[in-house]
Amino acid sequence: MPDSLWPTWPIKAALVSLALLIDAAVGDPASLPHPVILIGRLISLLDKRLRRSLDSPSRQRRRGLVVAIAVPVISAVVAALIVMVCSAIHPWVGFLAAAWLASTTVAAKGLAQAAYGVLRPLQSGDLVAARRRVSEIVGRDTEGLSEAEIARAAVETVAENTVDACIAPLFFTLLAGAPGAMAYRAINTLDSMLGHKNETYLHFGWASARLDDMANWIPARLAGAIMPLAAILVGRNPWRSWRVILRDARKHPSPNAGIPEAAVAGALGIELGGLNFYQGIPEHRAVLGEGLKPLTKDHISQAVKIMIIASVITAFVLSMAAMLLGCYTAA
Repeated sequence: MPDSLWPTWPIKAALVSLALLIDAAVGDPASLPHPVILIGRLISLLDKRLRRSLDSPSRQRRRGLVVAIAVPVISAVVAALIVMVCSAIHPWVGFLAAAWLASTTVAAKGLAQAAYGVLRPLQSGDLVAARRRVSEIVGRDTEGLSEAEIARAAVETVAENTVDACIAPLFFTLLAGAPGAMAYRAINTLDSMLGHKNETYLHFGWASARLDDMANWIPARLAGAIMPLAAILVGRNPWRSWRVILRDARKHPSPNAGIPEAAVAGALGIELGGLNFYQGIPEHRAVLGEGLKPLTKDHISQAVKIMIIASVITAFVLSMAAMLLGCYTAA
């Protein structure tokens, strides 16, 4: 019988694979409550209760640190309690609950759907609709973006979120089962809600942003090894992908996001990065890639294919690693 609260390595291997399969099969059905929504509500509540604009920077950081620690801990504990209660009903019920919880932290299907939601209006020549759809998945200003700029925004989002939405949740599922995956999703949600470098969150969100950087450090580098391999299966150049990672990833302001973006840029022979506007303020990011061909809408679907294949490879590699560790510890 599986112990899903303190899973063995073989059970963790099964959880990793099943989490990805459940996401691929059903995604995030609107009829079921999604843990990320509840996590977001908790963050909003703590933000309103603890953030004080008149506090000193050091006091804001301390309060922000409390939030950055509390939310992942609460998320992991709630996930563990759910698995514990379900396991008391029957061990297999606990296992399925753990697999479902882990699957809610994976968003490969949702990411693909969002990207294709941008691609479809581009294919029909509806730039207005494409700008509206891409504005739902990026933080930059989208009004007035050209087709190439819309495509770049979508490709960059798919590339970066290959780590955040796919590889990292599977990695933390391997490390600590459903509670570990839920703690990671809480960290990532904290960063997306509080980790902004603006006047409001520069200090209060500092701990959330740093925690997200630390949580993604290993998964991003795992992506740097896996995404070029995924590129092979879509007929792209893995060597150029690795070369661009080694040359350009460090140019990105994020210690992690530059790796998957450089991987996709190199694999597809395009350039990512460049000039973006945020609330009318220009921000120039270093260019990643070699620009061997102009960026077009077709690169969106190619980036999605790399993301999906990289997710499958990650699940396979992590599951095999867990099985080997299980054999080693049992010997």
